[in-house]
Amino acid sequence: MAGKFDYLPEKLRQQIAHTALQLVTPGKGILATDDLPDSIDQRFSGLGIVPGQESRRVYRQLLFTAPGIEKYVSGAILYDETAHFKTDDGIPFPEYLLSKGILPGIQADRGLVELHGIAGETLTQGLDDLLVRSQNYYRMGIRFAKWRAAFNITENTPSTLAIEENAKTLARYALLSQQAGLVPIVEPDVSIQGTFNLARCQKVMEEVWAATFKALNDHHVHLEAVILKTNMVLPGRACNEKVSTERAAIATVWALSRTVPPALAGVGFLSGGQTEEESSVNLNAINQAPGPKPWALTFCFGRALQESAQKVWASNQADIASAQDIFIKRCEANSLASLGKYVPGSIPSFA
Repeated sequence: MAGKFDYLPEKLRQQIAHTALQLVTPGKGILATDDLPDSIDQRFSGLGIVPGQESRRVYRQLLFTAPGIEKYVSGAILYDETAHFKTDDGIPFPEYLLSKGILPGIQADRGLVELHGIAGETLTQGLDDLLVRSQNYYRMGIRFAKWRAAFNITENTPSTLAIEENAKTLARYALLSQQAGLVPIVEPDVSIQGTFNLARCQKVMEEVWAATFKALNDHHVHLEAVILKTNMVLPGRACNEKVSTERAAIATVWALSRTVPPALAGVGFLSGGQTEEESSVNLNAINQAPGPKPWALTFCFGRALQESAQKVWASNQADIASAQDIFIKRCEANSLASLGKYVPGSIPSFA
């Protein structure tokens, strides 16, 4: 006999499903600005930008206030520090984003810890006080969350235990987020660093995605209000196998169609170490690939939207407009790619 359970209240289900559909509006994607402070400070130092909290605030403001950003970006993922920043006019970033029709999100997890007993594999922490934190974020104007689980492809990894335990954690996070009124972005991030070929990557992705959605179903998560953030199916960066963009795109669509329920609101791909142009070209090919695609397939990019802008801003930090201009161009490129209409090389990248 099946166990007895209750769905989330209907009004809440409708609310979060509506939010999820806003995030995957055709032609729009999600901007990831949830880098850890140490990570972005290291990048700033390498570019000759003085690191520190004020530089981080000014840079985020540069992105969020870029003219026309709302045409291409539906949501922005913030780090906790960023969620508490204000514009020069004293407007909290979440409030400012909402005023432009951009939904503010939050990085909900608290980083990776070793999965004891299995060398080199990790589990994500942060569940203990997640419901309270999520409720507080909702009151701040945050409307969605993101939780990352990390995997590496080697001869022996990812292990079945790592996949299953991370899937369960993603599902618990997703349910707690929805209970607080937030749309969960579940991110099983499989690194494309390695020597594995396309077929190996596809098999791993199918196993990871299948386990993730089994866990989401086991926890009775409302799939219509879930977004999958994940990598594309690609050979490892150190693999000698030459694979066409079209072949990789078909492998991605096949793997998704075998494992991801059509009820899902949408898929936001991460760039995962690709260049800005590679990310746009591959996203475009995925949207042009044959095969069933019942979900929106869009972008959830960080560096692949910002790298050129960072370099332009570093060259002259007084010239905000030039950095904003190249940032918006990369947003436009990926907007077109999410519709399968991007012409490779048509929009410049300085990265």
